[in-house]
Amino acid sequence: MSRIGAIVRKVAAAHKYAVITDSNIEPLYAGKVESQFERETVEVLTVSAGEASKTRDMWSRLTDQMLGKGYGRDSAVIALGGGVVGDLAGFVAATFMRGIPVVQVPTTLVAMVDASIGGKTAVDTFAGKNLVGAFHPPAAVLIDPHLLATLPLRELRAGFAEVIKHGVIADEVYLREVASSASELLSAGGATSDMMISLIVRSVEIKAEVVSRDEREEGLRKILNFGHTIGHAVELVSGFSLLHGEAVAIGMALESKLAERIGLARTGTAATVTRTLQAAGLPTDLPRDCGPEAVIDAMRSDKKGRSGKTMFALPLRIGAMAGADTGWTVSVGDAQLREVLA
Repeated sequence: MSRIGAIVRKVAAAHKYAVITDSNIEPLYAGKVESQFERETVEVLTVSAGEASKTRDMWSRLTDQMLGKGYGRDSAVIALGGGVVGDLAGFVAATFMRGIPVVQVPTTLVAMVDASIGGKTAVDTFAGKNLVGAFHPPAAVLIDPHLLATLPLRELRAGFAEVIKHGVIADEVYLREVASSASELLSAGGATSDMMISLIVRSVEIKAEVVSRDEREEGLRKILNFGHTIGHAVELVSGFSLLHGEAVAIGMALESKLAERIGLARTGTAATVTRTLQAAGLPTDLPRDCGPEAVIDAMRSDKKGRSGKTMFALPLRIGAMAGADTGWTVSVGDAQLREVLA
């Protein structure tokens, strides 16, 4: 944390910096970042914590604030927070003056291992998550696992969903390590342990490798959507009462069952995925207030749909994904989907 100012000035030299953060993180860390810059060169812009802030209205408010405070093309954004802040601040940077640098400083596990990596920025709409956005790679991603010391346990658990996803799509050995160490990592001191640092490093390696081969999600990068087609729909239908990682966990459990149901995945794949999610204390079933039809309706507006069909990133087995010859996605009909959701 103490080196953020020096690194930011090196990788994103600017006349003025906007630190965009949320109401949970601002009292904890914003002052520590702000103090590393000259007073007249930095402003802290704070949004309310939670998914409800990731909107076009909030994007408009932030860009208007920056314009009102004299920010120009020689400015940069520091995104200090979890996935919501990273997506929102990244989209502000992507569009302000047709694009200024952004440095991601993730403060949650899900942001450290996933949301901050890869340059996707977006806001939500009434129709679903992340439907208005841009690809805008960060100038740097600065990860300090010690920030996880203040992360609530529920948020820490939610971060494990993306960690587990990386194991399922690319590394069976890593997934076994995550499953065996989950309880220890979720206990006192586990969040800032050397074991957690190792876990974060491996997850970043997996995602960075995929993104480097397909920056704009035209092929291989689609495998990172495993669990997200159903997950985003569940998140929307729940009114965002579920955390992103919790919804994705449900999505992975159901999508791996779907892969077996359609004869794609090796028998036992779904059981392994479900068992690993449960080891991290994550949900694996649809909540009672999320009916199958409502979830299917929500998926129809998802940006992963093509020609009226729902496209899924599905596993062949742990560590390998299907669809190498079909653009890394698999088309599934509503009837098959209903069987799994039911």
